[in-house]
Amino acid sequence: MSTALVSTQWWQSFGDVELDQLITHALAGQPTLAVARARVTRMLALADVNQSTTFPQVSVGADVTRQRYTANGLYPPPLAGNVYNSDTAQFGVAWAPDLFGQHTAEIASALNQAQAAQADAQAAAVSLAAQVCRGYITLARLVAQRDVAQHALAQRQTFSTLTTERVKAGLDTQLELQQAEVALAQARGQAEMLNEQINLVRHQLAALAGQGVDAYADLNPDLTHLRLEDMPLTLGTDLLGRRADVVAARWRVEAAVQDVQAARTQFYPNINISAFAGVSAIGTGKLFESGSAQAGISPAIRLPLFDGGRLRAQLKGRQGDLDIAIASYNGVVLDAVKEASDAISSSQSLQRQQQDEGKALASAQAAYDIHLARYSAGLTNQLVVLNAESQWLAQRRSAIDLRARELDNRVALMKSLGGGWRDAR
Repeated sequence: MSTALVSTQWWQSFGDVELDQLITHALAGQPTLAVARARVTRMLALADVNQSTTFPQVSVGADVTRQRYTANGLYPPPLAGNVYNSDTAQFGVAWAPDLFGQHTAEIASALNQAQAAQADAQAAAVSLAAQVCRGYITLARLVAQRDVAQHALAQRQTFSTLTTERVKAGLDTQLELQQAEVALAQARGQAEMLNEQINLVRHQLAALAGQGVDAYADLNPDLTHLRLEDMPLTLGTDLLGRRADVVAARWRVEAAVQDVQAARTQFYPNINISAFAGVSAIGTGKLFESGSAQAGISPAIRLPLFDGGRLRAQLKGRQGDLDIAIASYNGVVLDAVKEASDAISSSQSLQRQQQDEGKALASAQAAYDIHLARYSAGLTNQLVVLNAESQWLAQRRSAIDLRARELDNRVALMKSLGGGWRDAR
């Protein structure tokens, strides 16, 4: 029983319209995908060429030659020393019957290679979509981190103003004021660094989409808009068989098997049959006279007797190619199993980490609010508030990073399964 085809738009499970549009542009405009599609067209053309050899080849030709015949050659008078037209009109048929399956094996190999090229193109599309997804998630994470940094900048600006007022009132010293200014400068530097990283990721997404560097200058994805579908309780290993790279490796094994069969048929006789019929005459006026008719048939059979071991070496080479294809297939399957297993394990761990992170963030925020209120009332010092604020901001950043990791890991899982666990509709 064949495995169902994978969904070709698996990224839509994240529920983000901007992401959908971005990937659509990338799949349409990325030059590397255009190269992959061109390879498919080329392989299909080669398969058509091989398939054409199974049919009789029919040709029609006509030629006219105006020639002066030498007076001192083989031709007697009146040809010798005079100029005449030599005309030929001919119909020909040639056929090489596939008695031992050589052409059939060659056609099957070419078709399998074309199927492998199609699977390679699909693998390239899945890989590109995954790259865009991961870049988009990274951008969403940086935008969320920048929001935190800007919020922290505003808080530290307020804190610095409050500290200045407390110094004027004699409640704090210049040391506290300098510490507040240092914290404010650090917040500005953090925000600027995030702006730089955001621009670099936008440039990367533009390159992946085959667009100019400023194509997504205003792209600010929201991390909270990306959703995660519930995973099935069990994911069958048969899903790995839908991965495009696994499919491509399997088709290459099939092609190598047919190449071995084609190499074996080289030891058998090669039979060709050709025939022609037409007219030929020296002098255009005689071309269609009854005496100008010509016809012939040329059956031929060739059997290799002494080839210096060439055919055996060729067969051995094809068998070596088959062994390589099988080993490559096994390697691709092992890599697929590892990638899927890693992603599933990480997904389970990240779910548990999210629960702990939520509790830690709530506790850090409550502690910061309490210390800030106590500082405003003059019940604690500045260092306690700065420490509580640093812990709270660290927990917010950690929560954002953890969410982004969870989303990124889901992309890795979808890619490891060739595009998720849903069937194509």
